[in-house]
Amino acid sequence: MATLDQKSPNVLLQSLCCRITGKSEAEVAHQFQYAVRVIGSNYAPTIERDEFLVSEKIKKELLKQRREADAALFSELHRKLQTQSVLKHRWSVLYLLLSLSEDPRKPSSRALPRDAHSTPFYCTRPQSLALGYSERGAGLSASVGTSGISSLGVYTLNGPTPTPQSLLAGQPPQSAAGAAQPLGSRLAWTLPVSCSPSSALALPAARPALGPPAPSTRVVRPRRDGEVSEAALVRDILYVFQGIDGKFIKMSAQDNCYKIDSKVVLCKSLRDTSSRLAELGWLHNKVRKYTDARSLDRAFGLVGQSFCASLHQELKEYYRLLSVLHSQLQVEDEQGVNVCSESSLTLRRLLVWMYDPKVRLKTLAALVDFCQGRKGGELASAVHSYGKTGDPQMRALVQHILSLVSHPILNFLYRWIYDGELEDTYHEFFVASDPNVKTDRLWHDKYSLRKSMIPSFITMDQARKVLLIGKSINFLHQVCHDRTPPGKITPASTSADTPKDGEWTGSDRCAYRSPALSSPFDAEEERAAELLSDLEGAFQEKIDAAYFDTSKYLLDVLNRNYLLLEHLQAMRRYLLLGQGDFIRHLMDLLKPELVRPATTLYQHNLTGILETAVRATNAQFDNAEILKRLDVRLLEVSPGDTGWDVFSLDYHVDGPIATVFTRECMGHYLRVFNFLWRAKRMEYTLTDIWKGQMCNAKLLKTMPELSGVLHQCHILASEMVHFIHQMQYYITFEVLECSWDELWNKVQQAQDLDHIIAAHDVFLDTIISRCLLDNNSRSLLNQLRAIFDQIIEFQSAQDSLYRSALEELTLRLQYEEKKRKREEEGQWGVTAEQEAEEKKRIQEFQDTIPKMRSQLRILTHFYQSIVQQFLVLLMSNPDESLRFLSFRLDFNEHYRDRAGPGPASSRLDALHVEMMSCLGGGEPAFWYRRRSPSDDITADGSSDVGATLDHGLPD
Repeated sequence: MATLDQKSPNVLLQSLCCRITGKSEAEVAHQFQYAVRVIGSNYAPTIERDEFLVSEKIKKELLKQRREADAALFSELHRKLQTQSVLKHRWSVLYLLLSLSEDPRKPSSRALPRDAHSTPFYCTRPQSLALGYSERGAGLSASVGTSGISSLGVYTLNGPTPTPQSLLAGQPPQSAAGAAQPLGSRLAWTLPVSCSPSSALALPAARPALGPPAPSTRVVRPRRDGEVSEAALVRDILYVFQGIDGKFIKMSAQDNCYKIDSKVVLCKSLRDTSSRLAELGWLHNKVRKYTDARSLDRAFGLVGQSFCASLHQELKEYYRLLSVLHSQLQVEDEQGVNVCSESSLTLRRLLVWMYDPKVRLKTLAALVDFCQGRKGGELASAVHSYGKTGDPQMRALVQHILSLVSHPILNFLYRWIYDGELEDTYHEFFVASDPNVKTDRLWHDKYSLRKSMIPSFITMDQARKVLLIGKSINFLHQVCHDRTPPGKITPASTSADTPKDGEWTGSDRCAYRSPALSSPFDAEEERAAELLSDLEGAFQEKIDAAYFDTSKYLLDVLNRNYLLLEHLQAMRRYLLLGQGDFIRHLMDLLKPELVRPATTLYQHNLTGILETAVRATNAQFDNAEILKRLDVRLLEVSPGDTGWDVFSLDYHVDGPIATVFTRECMGHYLRVFNFLWRAKRMEYTLTDIWKGQMCNAKLLKTMPELSGVLHQCHILASEMVHFIHQMQYYITFEVLECSWDELWNKVQQAQDLDHIIAAHDVFLDTIISRCLLDNNSRSLLNQLRAIFDQIIEFQSAQDSLYRSALEELTLRLQYEEKKRKREEEGQWGVTAEQEAEEKKRIQEFQDTIPKMRSQLRILTHFYQSIVQQFLVLLMSNPDESLRFLSFRLDFNEHYRDRAGPGPASSRLDALHVEMMSCLGGGEPAFWYRRRSPSDDITADGSSDVGATLDHGLPD
């Protein structure tokens, strides 16, 4: 027993008192009793529990005493202590050492207990207090409220703090008198329960106080005739605290405040104190009016109802405090305690005790004003922003309210990201759904973010991920017809703190069923508080895990079941002319059809040709699912159009892949195909022109009068071939291949479907812009189309020239053959009439040559002037690749020299110098071999077109 006594808390506490005071056990009896009462009370320091600040204060105290060595030693020992887990409450130990180090002989501005609670507390409320509301009639539970209003001492008091003798005037709870009363254990330490004025005054004499001496009596000011007593004012104030008009203090509708009747005789100090206390009634009415008005408003939503519930909870704790005060007043009335005694309930004591509740009610009233007109996520944002304060207690209050307010939002969020369900009747969640949107536009238009409803504690990136998660689940179910349960796509929770035997409920997936939790509401509040306290940790991990799992599964389904990547490659091969052998063979097969007027074409004939081209080329090895989507499309016919102008390939998309290849995207593909098809036609046309020149060059050697015209044709054809080759190189390599490589890399690295759609849109926008199909390049496109028209016109002119020349050559050969036969027969070769007729016909043909030459000269002039304008536009374009294209098109300054003196030439000169400076050189260093047109003339007077075409090739 002796061993047990030595280890008991009482013995250890008594030994500590003896060691601190240096006295014997008999001499420290009073100090020991007071220490027991202090330890058994709810005293709590008003400073923040910051270990670093306490250690710094200890070091400062050592430095003030010029003990630098001790300060360094303390710092080192504290550092070592932090690295070990021996003590769990290091802050408490340091705070105790700091408190013990204070010199008791120095005068203190704060009376003990300096950290005592300022207001009493009852665990049960007497039924005799009529509060005027139906819910106030029920007895209060014995559990401590969660809001903390009844934790009365959360703020440091600015007003006077009662001394231990005045606060602790009653008997200790161990006494029979204290135990006989139905008061809570905490109130038994603060308010007298069974005492008389004499006993209240005798207690300080029997037991000396440790703090500064307190007066045992107070001077009572004589009352004037008709003056209201302080006890009557106290009773009125308690009613005002509940929002009920008292006998002397009533609500003034004009001034919107509680005022004391001007006819009441009252001294100025009591009137001022009563006015200050009456503010609590006004604050209570403000909060109560808001909750009563919005609690029955169904349109306020679940978040608003949670906000009202949190305010009700705070008011309930406030009513608990009023019950304690009213009960104390009843005890005083029953026992006849004088208002002047040390244990009575006075206005000054009320002013001190109600300081903290007043601060909390002010916070609630300000919060009510700030949240007016808000609902849903916007309301949660308002509460969250109001908690950004340096006051830890106010921050704790707002955080508690926020944990309740945010619970419906987290409930919406978890049902959305784990089930894809959105039951937002009152439009409070930040994800909005449009029920009128059809399935084919589900991904793009059905779900969106309500930015005003995104809570401020959820980042925009988190909100975007939340939207994508639920949208992906619905897309899988409604569009992809994937019946995989959501639980297999994304586990409900992978957090380590999830109870093993817990499970999500059917209606609330953010609360766990666990035997450890006292109630579902407590579980919900606890989970919400945990997530709000770790928004960048556990909450972020849950969002990221659901986001990556759902997005990965969706992309796998699209690639595996719907061949998304294969369709993307098919667009490149067929609509962007990437399958070269197929496109070339298709043009060869279509040429007889497309040269006809557009009105004479039939789609089924062209479809048959398309299938023939597929079977004859490597396109036949493509997936059948892709080939069946490839089709022919005829554009709207305009007067004078040929088959070349209206023909187009088409690619049918439906189902999930139509989410990526939307109608807008397919329209862009159609525009790009028409542009590429026209450019490919120019290349095809120039190939035919070159073939005609090669085939007819030797046949027409016998007609020397055509050498100049033919040379002019060869030179113009060479210019056109160079231009088209450079344009094709630019389009194929610098635009299509580079953009496709970027797209493919982004698709391979995409984390969700939105990334693929965004990359695809960027790809289309890039090729639309660089192929001169956007609005900013309209003038360039018009010039380029004019150049294409000149090539077609040149083909017609050259065909007409060769047709006339070949007809003339045929007639001359027939004339010579006829002449030879007659000579063989021994007759004259020709008669004078036939010779004159032949000369006349030859003369007529020769007379047409100047007209042909003039036509070619005009055609050449128009072509070169259009190219010069095109080059000027290219050089002034902000796109660097287009500016370098102009340099390649005029690599030898041919068009600048042809421009002659004038604005166009000056502009070309200036831009050429600018391009040279961009290349880093002073003098022009050409990449290509400069040749003069005379270098391409052969010995027989014809032009070597093969050599001429070499203009565009590097050495």
